Amino acid sequence: MAREKGYARPAGERVYSPAREDNWDLRWPQSIRIYSKMAREDSQTKSVLLAVTQPITRTPWRLEANGADPEVVRKIAEDLNLPVKGEELSAPIAKNPRKVSWSHHLKRALRWQLIYGHAYFELVWDDASETEDGLTHLRKIAPRHPDTIMKIDVAEDGGLEAITQKHIGGRQKPAKIPVQDLLVYRADDDHDDWIGESMLRAAYKHWRLKDEFLRLEQIVLDRNGMGVAVMKTRSEPSSQERSDAERVVSEVRTGDSGGVVIDMDESFSIEGVKGQLASPRQAIAYHDAQIARTALAHALNLDGGGGSYALAEVQMDLFFQALNDRAQEIADTANQYLVRKMVYNLTGDEHGPFPVIAFDRIEARRSLSANDLATLKNAGLIFADPATDSHIRRIYELPPALPPEKWEEARSQASVTPAVLTDVIRRLQAADATPELSRQIIHALLPTLQGTGPRGHPQRGGANEEPEVLGQVAG
Repeated sequence: MAREKGYARPAGERVYSPAREDNWDLRWPQSIRIYSKMAREDSQTKSVLLAVTQPITRTPWRLEANGADPEVVRKIAEDLNLPVKGEELSAPIAKNPRKVSWSHHLKRALRWQLIYGHAYFELVWDDASETEDGLTHLRKIAPRHPDTIMKIDVAEDGGLEAITQKHIGGRQKPAKIPVQDLLVYRADDDHDDWIGESMLRAAYKHWRLKDEFLRLEQIVLDRNGMGVAVMKTRSEPSSQERSDAERVVSEVRTGDSGGVVIDMDESFSIEGVKGQLASPRQAIAYHDAQIARTALAHALNLDGGGGSYALAEVQMDLFFQALNDRAQEIADTANQYLVRKMVYNLTGDEHGPFPVIAFDRIEARRSLSANDLATLKNAGLIFADPATDSHIRRIYELPPALPPEKWEEARSQASVTPAVLTDVIRRLQAADATPELSRQIIHALLPTLQGTGPRGHPQRGGANEEPEVLGQVAG
């Protein structure tokens, strides 16, 4: 067996490293409280997290066969509640009694990875003797919250060995979970400590300063928003007169019956700030923008002040690339340490090929208009080969295509009869429609004419039908 001569990190207790986090508040596990507070309380931080997580969780995810046994692919898809590519409608995923949902797992894993730098889950398996088909299925991907983890055991080669959870509730001792029962996502783990680095790390100082400026702004508004009561007395007031003046300025209030009574040689006024008062608003806006930059989410900084469309497009392209990279990290980890384990527990196969979890690329998309759909249809793209048809429908978020056996049933409910087509021709002739317009309308109606087969191909005597129809229009 091959052995390493060096090491990735010293085993056992952590030792000093010049590259280690030098902010004690952000060292694990103290960092869990800080990052949780940032994600929970700050509006800009929450917006950044949503900007990163929503596109990834909303893009379609699916299971691809990748050359694996179709029956194995089917069982994996059912256990993960994921559709199989190309079978979204023809063979819908059957429900099972287990508690695994890839969409719910993805949201939790992605959010924890972004906020804390790591996300730990325990894989729970069914006993094969108790399942409906006698196979070992994945029962649950159980989350292990970062604030419950008290120790992470890492080997010298940088590999994870186990984690230990705190003693909580009725447990007699801490729970130790070995690596073979874990599914772990980590972000930017340059130190191989399996803690990773939070996406919020670079935003921390901006969050702290912004929080201080917000408190300062509240003080500025409170002290200077309504002015300060000022009262002048005669040149040498008695102690009683001074005491009365202090009581007046401290107790003066507005209202229907509010007012102040003074002598001829006294004066009273409400005075505001004189000169230029510095506002922390600009500094707050700057730190908000820097927080968004940590995730390349520059679009969150747009405030209607104008700018270059070309620059905005470049910035969004960078943002989409970052989103695709994060989604691919999730998919790679799940394929390596989840799907392969599922296949092995189901079949005992260690060599593959294995099915893979995949997703549609995240990018800027626009909705298809009626003209776009007509163009795609007339060009044969929507009703082309099944693979192309499925791809276009998925990219533009169109419903899956009907299976061939259901095509005739659907066509019978939305088809054009010969009588209707004859009436359309008569109306076109009466309206003196141009040949080009008539041709476009007839082209659109012919695929739905009763007597044609799936995808608009004639069934009986239809090969010469279009020229005859167009001849009627010309006549």
